[in-house]
Amino acid sequence: MSDLLTALALAIAIEGTLYALFPDGMKRMMAVLQTQPPSRLRNAGLAMAAAGVGIVWLVRG
Repeated sequence: MSDLLTALALAIAIEGTLYALFPDGMKRMMAVLQTQPPSRLRNAGLAMAAAGVGIVWLVRG
């Protein structure tokens, strides 16, 4: 359970750092995301989730 909480905290820290360093870039990225169809966002999310699971499997395996 501590590994899961550590991973969540790291994800929050990385996202917070991006917003702190590049606030205008993040706003532009969110505006672009608003124009994308839901199917594209869903497919991108699934691809990123699969990549994340694959990386964890390689590192932990």
